[in-house]
Amino acid sequence: MKNTTLSCAYSTCPNDTFIFCQLAKQEDIEVHLHDVETLNRMAFEERFEVTKLSFHAWLLLQDKYELLQVGAALGRGCGPLVIAPNAQSLKPNTRMAIPGEYTTAHLLLRLWNPELKNSIFMPFDQIMGAVASGKVDAGVVIHEGRFVFEEQGFKCLVDLGDWWEAETGLPIPLGCIAIKKSLGAERIAEFEERLKQSIHTAFDDPDSTTDYVRQHAQELADDVTRAHIKTYVNDFTLDLGDEGRAAIDRLQQMMLKIGR
Repeated sequence: MKNTTLSCAYSTCPNDTFIFCQLAKQEDIEVHLHDVETLNRMAFEERFEVTKLSFHAWLLLQDKYELLQVGAALGRGCGPLVIAPNAQSLKPNTRMAIPGEYTTAHLLLRLWNPELKNSIFMPFDQIMGAVASGKVDAGVVIHEGRFVFEEQGFKCLVDLGDWWEAETGLPIPLGCIAIKKSLGAERIAEFEERLKQSIHTAFDDPDSTTDYVRQHAQELADDVTRAHIKTYVNDFTLDLGDEGRAAIDRLQQMMLKIGR
């Protein structure tokens, strides 16, 4: 891609480091790693040319950022979970920890139960601790949280992915890779092809990504890392396809009905 450095931002989560592993080694790629809500907020300032975004955030930024056909976290059986220390009913004043205002998890919670009004935003990796300490009554967990919440003694009150699939019949759109429209069609197409090749390489030779993924997921056990990648990296990551696009369109329609 010409001799111009391209700023490329994504999260430290295993699915992102897995798909970007080969691309990150290329000299003209300037890598920035942040949690997804930080990336969402930075995108409103147009900080990076390429960025991982929650679909919720991208829907609000699509005039500036083009959605890539590759790199998405979208599928079935992978939605956010509402967890609590014990089975309980949720009330409008329930103190609910959310992994960020612009996360798709927040949007899904609002779509599922618009009566919940007491949202407390915090980094995703602090949510289970906040629930355990009683700082909040319940929380929405994403990423590796769905793999470890039971062993930490929490109950799942609702699987927002199951709710979405039952409501729409579509896979759940969680996160995507977006690129500044101002780069122009040629550079966008070039980058998309490079990312696609990076994903293909990761699928074909997953061992080649192990060190890079482990470097950025130091607190995760290897089995959790593998489960994370298996859950969030799939055929939709290689190509959104008609079904993926339909899911994104439905999310936008539902969002517009309740406001951003």
